[in-house]
Amino acid sequence: MAVQIFENGVFISCEDANRIYSVLVEDGGRIVFTGDVIPDAYRGIRNRTNMNGDCIVPAFADTHMHFDSHCLFQSTLDVRHVRNFRELTSVIQSYEHIHREENILIGFGCSAHTVEENHLPDIAILDSITSKPLMLVKYDGHAAVANSSMLKKLPAHITGDPGCNKTTGWLYQMAFYEAVKYITGSVSLYNVMKTLINGTDHLARQGIGLIHTMAGVGFPLDADVDLMRFAAKGLPLQFRIYFQTMNIPKVIRRNLTAIGGCFATALDGCLGSEDAALLEPYTHNPASRGMLVYPQPHVDAFAKRANRYGLQIALHANGDAAVNQAITAYEEALEDFPRSDHRHVVIHANLVNPSLLERAARIGVHFALQPPFLHWEEEPMHYLFRILGERARNLIPLQTMLNHGLTIAGGSDAPCTPPDPLHGIYTACNHPNPDERISVLDALRMYTSWASRLSFDDDNRGTLTPGKYADFTVLDGNPLSVAPEALKDVKVKCLYLGGMPYTMTIKKPLDLCTAILKKAISSRTGSIRPPVSCEGFKP
Repeated sequence: MAVQIFENGVFISCEDANRIYSVLVEDGGRIVFTGDVIPDAYRGIRNRTNMNGDCIVPAFADTHMHFDSHCLFQSTLDVRHVRNFRELTSVIQSYEHIHREENILIGFGCSAHTVEENHLPDIAILDSITSKPLMLVKYDGHAAVANSSMLKKLPAHITGDPGCNKTTGWLYQMAFYEAVKYITGSVSLYNVMKTLINGTDHLARQGIGLIHTMAGVGFPLDADVDLMRFAAKGLPLQFRIYFQTMNIPKVIRRNLTAIGGCFATALDGCLGSEDAALLEPYTHNPASRGMLVYPQPHVDAFAKRANRYGLQIALHANGDAAVNQAITAYEEALEDFPRSDHRHVVIHANLVNPSLLERAARIGVHFALQPPFLHWEEEPMHYLFRILGERARNLIPLQTMLNHGLTIAGGSDAPCTPPDPLHGIYTACNHPNPDERISVLDALRMYTSWASRLSFDDDNRGTLTPGKYADFTVLDGNPLSVAPEALKDVKVKCLYLGGMPYTMTIKKPLDLCTAILKKAISSRTGSIRPPVSCEGFKP
């Protein structure tokens, strides 16, 4: 590829010692120069792009999403926007009419906080909407409601589980997870691949170039994990796959380097379902502290084995009791087999106290956080204050985490919140608690340089510095020059990958297979990047 010069831009490097400059030179997909004056060696280059004063930042990352689930729900029923059950009925029946060939209807996003009725739909409401099997997943991704036809389809081990309420149609805890496994297993892999292609295009238009995806929701023989590994080799964005299992041999056999996420590696539930595990009782229900899914020795044993195999571990922990369990397991694992650069992760950490942060900092634990939860219409702050009291002021304590020297990175938990890094940056800078608001530059780093650290990508990505890939996002305004409350008005203009503007040439599964084959052939000549699942990993 010819050398390219990008000039007249406002480039924000996002390094720890941040620089702002106006010229970037790219050669062979990597950055070779940054500064304000074009060096003599490049003055004769005619391949130049005038950025016209636009602001350019490293390509964004999303450090926690369920990519395949996000893509599936994006192409099916999204009911987050409905404002009452009448609209819910209209949306579902319109979808059913258009997609008559679908034998099972799957939707996402119902919340008691966004509808006029102020309560969740139940089996009677869904039965009045359709006679086809229907399941709507709650906005937080931790529960679902089914109609009678769907309950009849579910195996007895699901409907007989204590988490299944046949009277209301609601499925919680293991009943929910098993139902998701059963339903997603009915979706053809061909259709899954189609949704992955569309989802990739959507993420690119949000300026996202690097995705940490949690894979494994119960397809037979873990076919969804293998499909994601296969698809990642041909899709234009970079994917880092976290296998949601405690079965370590499954991960090793696939040559993956990370284990964890949610589902089988979730230590507790969530605040929206009031089963996040807390050290002190829920304010509105003194008899409840939520639930821990596993006893501590079980988590410790898993962490020790995974750590000894050199895997990076990521554990879902919403409440402070679950965060305590995760950090305790990491302490045990690192005492058993010390590693200086493990980068083990706690996901969510919505409720966490300073003593837990001190312990996490002492052993080098990283945090994958979701700032959009702080401005979440489906789970508003008045609800969180009702169930947590004053503890709600300290949810996701960003500035306190930085004060402890912790590496924190941003994500969406999509499909729970839409994957939109600029919105995440806005929410991090406008924390409901003014004491926990962070600077715009640090919020940018959460979605660029610090996010790359979480997946051992910091040698190649995350900052606009020489030697790294020329993956960057062009914005229509400079986040550093606007008030924090105005960040919501900054928009993504386009994404560049390897110095080239993003264009989605893959339109169907056959195109994706062709792209994978071409990459496999060219990789033998050393002309492309290493496999995405292994690149940059240094156990």
